Amino acid sequence: MDYISIAEAIPLPGLRLVLTAGAPNPWGESAKAILQLKNIDFTAVAQEAAGENADLQQWTGQTSAPVAVFNDETARTQSVDIIFLAERINPEPALIPAEPVVRSQMFGLIREIIGEQGFAWNRRLLMLHPMMQHPEGKQFVSRLAEKYGYSAANAEQAAQKCVDILALLSEQLLSQQRQGSRYFLGDSLTALDVYWANFAAMLKPLPPEQSAMDAGMRHAYETLDPVIAENYDPILLQHRDFIYQQHLTLPLDF
Repeated sequence: MDYISIAEAIPLPGLRLVLTAGAPNPWGESAKAILQLKNIDFTAVAQEAAGENADLQQWTGQTSAPVAVFNDETARTQSVDIIFLAERINPEPALIPAEPVVRSQMFGLIREIIGEQGFAWNRRLLMLHPMMQHPEGKQFVSRLAEKYGYSAANAEQAAQKCVDILALLSEQLLSQQRQGSRYFLGDSLTALDVYWANFAAMLKPLPPEQSAMDAGMRHAYETLDPVIAENYDPILLQHRDFIYQQHLTLPLDF
């Protein structure tokens, strides 16, 4: 993917999407997938993984990616806000359910995947834990460790928290399967399906020919705590593969 700098992006009109350059960050890949499904053009803007990102801080008030900035509007730094922005720019195909109960269920499950104390949050704690045991690794990931509230005690609880959330997701898919649906909710694609398809990489990444992530990132994603490795339903990865086959584009471009 071709990126421009923050300085180049600030004066531009249209939609600018700040992404972690050179890595398939699942938050960013999910935002990209939502925009691509809706045929919304955007300019990719580079953020440095685990970097200081002072220019991004000055522009958007924070240093993480993804961030969506549309024309002169306030920067959207939260995934839910990016989903709503995309829905407003191009309502079709609709990826947010119209029915309030189903909509609240969708965003609740998305939060269990991507939010504070959710699946990805706890997987990050497990990835940080071995690096935090060594001075060189600790220095490199110190910003992430602070962001995710890392402590050895939190890391020790993280695997079981992941398992509990994965069980919630798999039960939802099994319930849908019994009703004849391949999707998390209803009979059509929603943002929840898109987000899980990308965050499933933290359970098992796509093969190298589909996602050419660097060796260190792949090792971190593939290294599962035994509690997780022995306690997730294969339906979760089957669903990921179905969504990519039917709706998303491979190989990933980052």
